[in-house]
Amino acid sequence: MGAALARAAQWTAAGSGTGTLEITPLNESLLNQIIKFAEDFSTRHPQEAAFVFREPLEWKTQLGCSVFGEGYEINGATVQSEAKGKDGQPLLLLTASTLRVRSFDQLSCLLQIAMEKKLKEAQACLEANRDPIVKILGPEYGTVEEDMSMLHLLDKVKKYDDPETEMKMKIFLLLHQLDLQLLNSSLKHISQDVRLNPAAINNEVNLLKNFSGKGEDTVLESLEYTPDYVFSNGCRAPPWRQVHGEICYLFIKPHDTDPLYITCSTAGVFLNGGQLKGKDDIDYERKSDVYKDIVTFLRERSPRFVENMAKQEYNFFKEPTYEKNYQRMEVVDAKVSGQSQNLYDFTEKNVREKVKSSAARRRSIDKKKLEPSMKWKNTGLSASHRNKYFSDKAAKKDTEEEGRSSTVSLKIKKKASGISSESVKIQPASKCKTSGRFEDISESSSETEEDEEQPVRHQEGNTDLPSEYWGIQKLAKYLKGGNPTATVIALCSMRDFNLAQETCQLAIRDIGCLEVLINLLDTEEIKCQIGSLKILKEISQNTLIRHAIADLGGLQIMVKILDSPDKDLKCLAAETIANVARFKKARRTVRQHGGIKRLVGLLECISVGSASLTPHQAKETEIARCGALALWSCSKSVKNKEAIRKAGGIPLLARWLKCSHANILTPVVGTLQECASEPSYRLAIRTEGMIENLVKNLSSEHEELQMHCASAIFKCAEDKETRDLVRQHGGLQPLSVLLGNSENKQLLAAVTGAIWKCAISGENVSKFREYKAIEALVGLLTDQPEEVLVNIVGALGECCQEPLNRTVIRKCGGIPPLVKLLTGTDQALLVNVTKAVGACATEPENMMIIDRLDGVRLLWSLLKNPNPEVQASAAWAICPCIENAKDAGEMVRSFVGGLELIVNLLKSKNKEVLASVCAAITNIAKDEENLAVITDHGVVPLLSKLANTNNDKLRRHLAEAISHCCMWGSNRVTFGETKAIAPLVRYLKSNDPSVHRATAQALYQLSEDPNNCITMHENGVVKLLLAMVGSTDETLQEAAAGCIANIRRLALATEKAKYG
Repeated sequence: MGAALARAAQWTAAGSGTGTLEITPLNESLLNQIIKFAEDFSTRHPQEAAFVFREPLEWKTQLGCSVFGEGYEINGATVQSEAKGKDGQPLLLLTASTLRVRSFDQLSCLLQIAMEKKLKEAQACLEANRDPIVKILGPEYGTVEEDMSMLHLLDKVKKYDDPETEMKMKIFLLLHQLDLQLLNSSLKHISQDVRLNPAAINNEVNLLKNFSGKGEDTVLESLEYTPDYVFSNGCRAPPWRQVHGEICYLFIKPHDTDPLYITCSTAGVFLNGGQLKGKDDIDYERKSDVYKDIVTFLRERSPRFVENMAKQEYNFFKEPTYEKNYQRMEVVDAKVSGQSQNLYDFTEKNVREKVKSSAARRRSIDKKKLEPSMKWKNTGLSASHRNKYFSDKAAKKDTEEEGRSSTVSLKIKKKASGISSESVKIQPASKCKTSGRFEDISESSSETEEDEEQPVRHQEGNTDLPSEYWGIQKLAKYLKGGNPTATVIALCSMRDFNLAQETCQLAIRDIGCLEVLINLLDTEEIKCQIGSLKILKEISQNTLIRHAIADLGGLQIMVKILDSPDKDLKCLAAETIANVARFKKARRTVRQHGGIKRLVGLLECISVGSASLTPHQAKETEIARCGALALWSCSKSVKNKEAIRKAGGIPLLARWLKCSHANILTPVVGTLQECASEPSYRLAIRTEGMIENLVKNLSSEHEELQMHCASAIFKCAEDKETRDLVRQHGGLQPLSVLLGNSENKQLLAAVTGAIWKCAISGENVSKFREYKAIEALVGLLTDQPEEVLVNIVGALGECCQEPLNRTVIRKCGGIPPLVKLLTGTDQALLVNVTKAVGACATEPENMMIIDRLDGVRLLWSLLKNPNPEVQASAAWAICPCIENAKDAGEMVRSFVGGLELIVNLLKSKNKEVLASVCAAITNIAKDEENLAVITDHGVVPLLSKLANTNNDKLRRHLAEAISHCCMWGSNRVTFGETKAIAPLVRYLKSNDPSVHRATAQALYQLSEDPNNCITMHENGVVKLLLAMVGSTDETLQEAAAGCIANIRRLALATEKAKYG
């Protein structure tokens, strides 16, 4: 850890002084790894965690006394741990704002207490303890040459055979291992960064100087080096600053801000302290964030710079010396090979953010002409300008022909409803409509219902375009201006290229072929339509192409083609729709133009279920497969799911589910599992007999089909009837078998989800035990993604409802990993794991393990979680822990602040939280000392405030809590004074027998106070209780009779006092 802090971490003070750790991405990564190591240390290495440091780690903390709970003694502004070393000193001591920690155990607890402040605490600790190993183990273990240090320590252990030395050696090795991990992590992080160099900075400065001056349209007033002397390596920073990676310093005067002094270093550009007063030197200390280049820095500092840069570029392109300037910039690019095109990255980003009007869009195209790098070629630079500077003479000739505005001159009759002539026209700049493509993507990405990855742009090393690009361009003129025969030949030739390659896909878009391909769909020439669709089907795998097709109106035409009598045409149109409809706008377009009804119509076929197919049946099956693929893509929209149902899609999907061909089963089941999130579909899946087929396909050889079947069962098994059907059709065994395929995480997530929901039924749990599924689930509790863990723990939580399974989980070693998961952050996982731990705690032997692993404290700490579901689940889990712990009263009292915390949760607005907390208070109040403490914290008035509720679950647990709280002091009287009696009497009118029993017990306890008896009598309790005296429930009988007896004794005493 010492070596990593010294070599890898980034400190603010480059010269003398202690310096501080800035939260840069690298530092944040290192701190998070150190935090994880410290948090897990006490669990992974309990013996080493108890080791007392040679000297305490001491730092200024931001934590207050109030955050410390159980295990700590709070006295005013001082906090000390109950745990102490051999010298009697506390292992954690907080005085004022100074914190001293003397063991990993306390360090781990502290980080868990700090919660969202743990990063700041770790930062402060490491800043104050630059070589923490010396503080922990002593100076002889300091950061020295590792090999010699290791040999020395080994000799020492061998010579003295001292347990303490052996312990130190173990800790040192663990810290050394962390050190290596941090250094490797930082190396990977640094290797991914783009490093600036003197040549790149010089080129950027010279380029900016060309746009600077006194004029209104210049981007800057001036930009100068300070100092101006250049060393032999190209740097201008003095040698003693160069060792810190600094290259030069600039004095910049923007039009709209104060002058800026900036430092350019290999790591990036940042603001420094400026010229020191009275000295010929500058303040080198960093005063801002680090930016990747000068332009990005100025963009953040000067709005005028952004505005004028755009103007300058526009005017620049109107100059007659365009070609000369372009060539000069190409030379600059060659000099800075490997360096990112930062100025142009800025330009692109500026276009996305600022261009709104059509005039601005045209200007964005002109800006793209400035960029000679492949990045711009891939994002819409027109073919005509590429050809002008990069092609041979033949290509130039092609460009001249293409540069003139032309239309698709096919001698073919156009449909009356075809695309407008504007969409057919090929602009000289090639991509007038798609020049704003990135803006469109950024807008649509926020609307998409699924995460869709954007293609990664890789900078290519040279400016030569691949041969495929020129080949496609030569075909373009035949595609745009040929007769039908020439067009078909051009389409066939274009298909000979590798259309799965991104270069070919974007070449088709860039040179204007995409508009032509879409226009060809609106002709009456079948061969041209088929050729166009075959190309569109391939290239629509690309995200940018998908958006472009949707923007150019391609989806509307494809939807019309679904009515075509030509089967090949319908198949291709449906497959292309399936590719394009992967974002919300496209799915909406398909629905609004009647596409859903047409796609459902493709599923109508008489050959369903046939083992051997005739050529005609095979073609119909292929049509249905393509239709199912398109419906699968469209079904990610809620409105489309409803449209599919209204169009009669469910019975047709059910029919296709009976076939045995995996190629059509996969999209059919995929569509069903997407739609199964809707209750109407779940009902239909059950009533149409689809569960049997879903279960059958769990045994398929195709993992994707298995995954979708399991996912459909996962969603449908919310209903009891479906869970029973899965069992009756033998679905539980294949699900259990699929747990063995732990490599495929998507399949595992679906299977464990299905098992979880099926396990809600007790009959299914018995089957899972028979198939050894519980042991398999326990074995999967480690090294799994959170989506899988949520389902595994949910399944175990349901299985734990049976005593036999709780024993199985303990014997399989499942309790420690479950307890460990209580330290997680995923809310759904925490809800499930608390339920599972609570269910396990109902067995005394399990409870001993949970207590030993500090599980109850972890559960109690989850009561602080802001999520009401987690709070409620944690409170329910605490109940069996208290019931089955050996010394429950003492255990609860050991949680400092724990009782106050749980009483304060009675102020929650969530009914489930209130019910669970009342249940926990019922168990806490069984211990007299704890009852006294919660009484002091105001539990009685808080319980009384909840009395006016109609929720039977809350009523039951509230009445039980009131009943047990009556056992202390004058609590009975206080309940009467706080108006809790009358609402309790009304509980007896509930239809829930458990509410009657709990209420009768509470009223019996409250009736020990005469005033309460009067209130009960006034509210008609006697008549209600008399009916319950004859109940078969003995507890209810006794409580009702006891309450009536107390009321009667009071009445007799009153009469005797009155009449003698």
